[in-house]
Amino acid sequence: MKEHKIKQIPEDFIVKENSNVELEDSGDYSIFLMKKNNYTTERAIQQIANALHIERKRLGYAGNKDKVAVTAQNISIKHASKEKVEAIKLKDVELTFLGHSQNPISLGDLEGNSFEIIVRDIEKSPVCLKRIVNYFGEQRFSKNNAEIGEAIVKKDFKKAVDLVLDIIGHDEKKVIEHLKKNKNDFVGALKNIPWKILKLYVHAFQSKLWNAIAKECVEKDLKVDKIPLIGFATEVKDKKVKKIVDKIMQNNKITFRDFVIPAIPDLSSDGDERSLYAEIVDMKISELEKDELNKGKKKVKIIFSLGKGSYATEVIKGMF
Repeated sequence: MKEHKIKQIPEDFIVKENSNVELEDSGDYSIFLMKKNNYTTERAIQQIANALHIERKRLGYAGNKDKVAVTAQNISIKHASKEKVEAIKLKDVELTFLGHSQNPISLGDLEGNSFEIIVRDIEKSPVCLKRIVNYFGEQRFSKNNAEIGEAIVKKDFKKAVDLVLDIIGHDEKKVIEHLKKNKNDFVGALKNIPWKILKLYVHAFQSKLWNAIAKECVEKDLKVDKIPLIGFATEVKDKKVKKIVDKIMQNNKITFRDFVIPAIPDLSSDGDERSLYAEIVDMKISELEKDELNKGKKKVKIIFSLGKGSYATEVIKGMF
């Protein structure tokens, strides 16, 4: 049974990106601080593109931030004036001009994130942690994300489309329209979904495999710093890790070469490595207070920072 609640309201989960983007007086890209409340990063970006009547590909960001949260991160917009962008009105999305850059902001252009989290429905103080197993958090997977990614990697595009249609939204309607006009063109249907979201599905499947490999490495107490995020170019040098990787790939009925996706080449992934553990920086835990949302229970505020790609939800899980 879960002994705590996070994200009971978006304001309980505050995320601030620690950006490494260097601002300049001029450049093709305008840099804005985007504050959002209860939005996925990609959905907020699409809303901005629609409001400006420009192509989605002119906007860039460094990392996906939690949906049920209040978050602040830098975004870049190519050839966009400060006045035009700050004039658009979007519910729960706020944009502030910071400066210019010669280059767009791309995934990974950040040092990490700082968090201020209220944990509710508790009775005792949490333990203070210095590090965690660097698992991908539940928000990486959402509904069907890893399953859609697995279907794409296995070239079962019909299954991928069926799973996508489980999550009806703006993009999914485009998928249905495409299939009405082009029966059984499942690859074409998938291409109606923004590229970043399609890529997120493949990444979610890779993340699921990574979590399974990490779990076994920890259980076997293997002394390794990094383990593979599987892709077509993955090479595993450590024999004990290789044995675990081979077993998990066999269980999932996949090979490294499956991550080459000729039908949608941009989704092919060569893989990467990820640190097995994540260090937690500057953790502060407040005194317990009365929880106004859960009768008879307490709440606590926890502040800390993590490097890029690590999940605060995993820290909270470990603390309780």
